[in-house]
Amino acid sequence: MRETTTVRGKAQLRPVRPTGWWFDALLLTALVGLTVALAGERLFGIDRAIADWSEAHRPTAAHWTAVILNYLGQGTPLTLIAVGLGVLLAVRLRSVRPVLPPILAFALSYLTIGPLKVWTARPAPSASIKEPFLPAEQTLPLFQDELPLRFAQSYPSGHVANAILWYGVIALLLAPLLRTFGRTVPPRLVTVIRVVPPIVVLCTTTYLGWHWLTDSVAGLLLGLLLDRLVHRVPWDDLPLPGALRDWNRPFISAP
Repeated sequence: MRETTTVRGKAQLRPVRPTGWWFDALLLTALVGLTVALAGERLFGIDRAIADWSEAHRPTAAHWTAVILNYLGQGTPLTLIAVGLGVLLAVRLRSVRPVLPPILAFALSYLTIGPLKVWTARPAPSASIKEPFLPAEQTLPLFQDELPLRFAQSYPSGHVANAILWYGVIALLLAPLLRTFGRTVPPRLVTVIRVVPPIVVLCTTTYLGWHWLTDSVAGLLLGLLLDRLVHRVPWDDLPLPGALRDWNRPFISAP
């Protein structure tokens, strides 16, 4: 008798909200439009007004509170947390699938945020009050390739983009991980994890003068776009090599 095998059906993209690719196109169009506007030296007045107001309303206590809260957007710790959750879930389920979202998130971050910063070459607001001590008007334009790289990496905000991307991955892994311990995560808590830290990071990074407002908005648009790509992937149905057949269990739809 011939042995029958189970054939996995064609993987279907997972739904995201808002549904459809139109929202992704809208995010990309907004990011491109914002970049073009800044390249044409538009929106500088808004950026300068927000930066000046923040500098004039930044007492010591508020400054250090913002600094501490801004750690919510540190890319390296968030990467390690997401990878750690993925590995722990992989071990508990005996499946390699939970480590795949952090790998994709890292790749997307590496291939988009860094190159955009290098290409746009924009200083931060603080570049006028600390090294390289640029004139205030020179801190606003993009494409200042004559500056050393470390002084011209403000656009888009990596903190904001990373916060959206990595907290999305953490939320994706946290619910199935807690299910393996017999616990459930309320949907509202998942929403809080995905929404609150990015908002806090956007506000603090702008308030501290580490990024222009438009840098933070660009990070928001890029982060949302990358987050939607990660959450569209049918992680439980991706075809894997036969050598991983014993580590091929689903994790999102697992009981």
